[in-house]
Amino acid sequence: MTDIIIIGGGPAGVSAALTAKNRGKSVKIISNSVEQNNLWKSKSVENYPGMSNASGESILMTFRKQIEDAGIEVVTGRALNALSMGGYFSVSVGQDYFDCKALILAFGIVQQSTYPGEQDFLGRGVSYCATCDGMLYRGRKVAVIGLNEEAESEAEFLRSIGCEVEYFDKNRAKKFEIKGRDTVTELVADGTAYPVDGVFILRSTIAPSSFLAGLEVVNGHIITDSDMRTSVTGVYAAGDCTGRPYQIARAVGQGNTAALSACEYLDKK
Repeated sequence: MTDIIIIGGGPAGVSAALTAKNRGKSVKIISNSVEQNNLWKSKSVENYPGMSNASGESILMTFRKQIEDAGIEVVTGRALNALSMGGYFSVSVGQDYFDCKALILAFGIVQQSTYPGEQDFLGRGVSYCATCDGMLYRGRKVAVIGLNEEAESEAEFLRSIGCEVEYFDKNRAKKFEIKGRDTVTELVADGTAYPVDGVFILRSTIAPSSFLAGLEVVNGHIITDSDMRTSVTGVYAAGDCTGRPYQIARAVGQGNTAALSACEYLDKK
């Protein structure tokens, strides 16, 4: 079992990982590909000490090399949720599960709200992973709301196992509502109802409120104290997911604090 799993490979996540590693803890980062990080798109970053006018891409690649040199494992994938197992946490990534004693959330900015009905039918027709839950809908009609780069391949997987797929990318519809009784019965997309047995919502990131039960979130930001502790014991958060200002220097500092707090928590267990 890993001591600390960090969700996110941006500045906060890398800072947390390096600090925890230096404190003698086993560390694993779970992150989307580095190219999906919002910082990657920045042409020039002028206010981060030591890297004058560096591009976001060059900063992230420098961070990634530090991680590799430190021997820290990076699992490339989308973390779907975390479950408290009573003394440890289990994080699902696709069909895999990774266990840890403490968890640091460094999602970055999650600029999304859930769709009407999404939370109500989560686990009762709403899923965030086609390869995980697709077999439950074999031979049935499902909708896929494709908002990430893997969405089309996941939709094709559903077709390959016999699902009839109604696929929605960003250009086909903007507004969605999920309806049903005990389970999902239809998806309403821009006012048109589509009868379906399941809805797969494939985003690049999962909203914090959907990721871990009991996590206090206000206006999409995870609430922490000054030591980056969240409302869930053993779980810490750092970086843009905790609120403004969205700055690299702040994220790096918070990542360091979160890791120190997590290490202290583990040392006392």
